[in-house]
Amino acid sequence: MKVEDFNYNLPEELIAQTPLEKRDSSRLLVLDKQTGEIEHKHFTDIINYLNEGDTLVLNDTKVLPARLIGVKEETNAVIEILLLKNTEGDNWECLVKPARRIKVGTIVTFGDGKLKAECISEGEDGIRHFKLLYKGILLEILEELGTMPLPPYIHEKLEDQSRYQTVYAKEVGSAAAPTAGLHFTKELLKDIENKGVNIAYVTLHVGLGTFRPVSVDTIEEHEMHSEYYSMTKEVAELLNKTKENGKRIIAVGTTSTRTLETIASKYDGFKECSGWTNIFIYPGYKFKAIDSLSTNFHLPKSTLVMLVSALAGRENILNAYNEAVKEKYRFFSFGDAMFIK
Repeated sequence: MKVEDFNYNLPEELIAQTPLEKRDSSRLLVLDKQTGEIEHKHFTDIINYLNEGDTLVLNDTKVLPARLIGVKEETNAVIEILLLKNTEGDNWECLVKPARRIKVGTIVTFGDGKLKAECISEGEDGIRHFKLLYKGILLEILEELGTMPLPPYIHEKLEDQSRYQTVYAKEVGSAAAPTAGLHFTKELLKDIENKGVNIAYVTLHVGLGTFRPVSVDTIEEHEMHSEYYSMTKEVAELLNKTKENGKRIIAVGTTSTRTLETIASKYDGFKECSGWTNIFIYPGYKFKAIDSLSTNFHLPKSTLVMLVSALAGRENILNAYNEAVKEKYRFFSFGDAMFIK
């Protein structure tokens, strides 16, 4: 299958640069995955597509303020480090710019020495492994010295850092936000619960794959990076019960989807577990966990467009995306939403 088959034309002015004032005021394109029929709604209308007894599954990961600007100790050269994954103790896998300046033994210092990073190994494609050196609590230091690692297509400064977190973010560890969840407010979640819809949380820490374009010609050649996930016993029991009752599991975002499908594929159902997943979902995949999906509009030729195409059909998705372009929907992280029913 060709990667080019998942391309579409997106005018640059439709890439949302800033979040809307109200989280749930975004637009919602509703796509029927069976018929391809499209409806144009507002995000708060999502409640009308959720039924009593359904379970809505959200990813409660929290984004680290993981983008750090420092200087190389020997030369004072400016170095940007993005913390991607905590590998062990104070060792981190990082994306570095400019990586060519960083060799094993190089020390980068931040905030007048409040935090230092010593390179302990070199990887490919700008990846370096660092040991972080500091006194105190790392998260507090990052909140003081770091900023949110916004995607490269966002050029505007984010005035309120909390807008790149979901309102239910809890488990710290992501290098990027699970952006499908940015549309939900606490009030809307309460309304959904009051309708008799179950709300469940899983965790997947969004990692390097978010920043990596697909650089091969055929899908089958692409390698996904691993990301950490976990599910509690209570959530597993709720999801099994939802299935037994003939109700739907509705994922919020591709990260929740990948977590649920990983677990359902591994255990033929749901159970308390944690681990690393590099599941790659593209057309031909048979879904074992989810029935519907609330998501954002994704980059052309990305693994995420492939995932939604696996659920709703490539032609339906590309038709919906072209319709969204025509109707001037806002795209990507701070953009509008799509509900695949």
